[in-house]
Amino acid sequence: MRVFLVAGEPSGDALGQALMAGLKAEAPGVDFMGIGGPRMCAEGMESLFPMDELSVMGLVEILPKYFHLKRRIRETAEAVIAAKPDVLITIDSPDFSLRVARLVKAGSDIRTVHYVAPTVWAWRPGRAAKMAAMIDHVLALFPFEPPLMQAHGMECDFVGHPIATEAQASEAEAAQFRLSQGIGDAPMLLLLPGSRRGEVGRMAPVLGETLRQMTEARPDLRAVLPMAGPVAGLVTEMVAGWPVKPILLDPREGGEAQKRAAFRAADVAIAASGTVSLELAASRTPMVIGYDMAPLTRMIMSRMLITDTVTLVNHVAESRTVPEFLGKQCRPDLLSAAALSVLDAPGAQLRAMELTMERLGEGGDPPGLRAARAVLARL
Repeated sequence: MRVFLVAGEPSGDALGQALMAGLKAEAPGVDFMGIGGPRMCAEGMESLFPMDELSVMGLVEILPKYFHLKRRIRETAEAVIAAKPDVLITIDSPDFSLRVARLVKAGSDIRTVHYVAPTVWAWRPGRAAKMAAMIDHVLALFPFEPPLMQAHGMECDFVGHPIATEAQASEAEAAQFRLSQGIGDAPMLLLLPGSRRGEVGRMAPVLGETLRQMTEARPDLRAVLPMAGPVAGLVTEMVAGWPVKPILLDPREGGEAQKRAAFRAADVAIAASGTVSLELAASRTPMVIGYDMAPLTRMIMSRMLITDTVTLVNHVAESRTVPEFLGKQCRPDLLSAAALSVLDAPGAQLRAMELTMERLGEGGDPPGLRAARAVLARL
């Protein structure tokens, strides 16, 4: 059996590695070809070209590489058609991978699978209909997504979310973290301003004032801010001007283990919107979500959103227990009041997080294995 895989960014590389491991377990002797990063290559694939050529985000960043990316799309599609694999599996990165799948479908009858359904539940629902022209089968991370794909003629299987099966810090590790940081039994606030410079630039001033207001109400409150590697310097610089200083966690010191312990140790978190809400749910950390955008982006997104919440815990648990403050509502007074309320009464959120993790596959087979079985069952 021959499988051609295409991944374009680190998160896709991780999904691809787990899927490849699952395919090897379920179909011994499977042969891999395609494009991937170090994780997929370690699993037995030689990448046609470096995956980081495709890890480009944003209109301004893409424009200088537009013609190079178009050439890579064509080269990849030609390689797929020449290889005649049993299946082409594209992983996320839709701007690249779906264009490859379109060319492959135009030039062959090769079966196509796309791993990670587009967020049509939140905005641009028309993407599902467009995908159906080049994708036969979708592997979904969320249980509410299959009907949205099947409505447009694609097969779709929910295979679980990787976060649901990731290792979490123990109570002992959380207690040791509190001890090592001098927090003890004090209420602990986790601040998560994002991992991109634009996010941090907009969120840091808001979180700084939010922290000041919260410590006025709760003088014993201690705050911890785990920094993402790419923005550690910017975060350090911006926090220097805050009236109340949080404990900064440098990603080069302690790494993921320290971050997991901080997540588990926290009593409440204020986080930028994104998959971090699922990381917090996995560690059972109650949260408040805040997010702001550039004015033009804010105006466009407000008109395109088709849901009343962008927080994944709210969607998966079919609840609205996680408060969120987006755009002009992302204000210190609203964030601080909501976080203090959640700190005092976390019960409803804790129940929603338990349900979220259960529905995402916690305690079950790893998503990579489930994805492999779904691919093989429909070949």
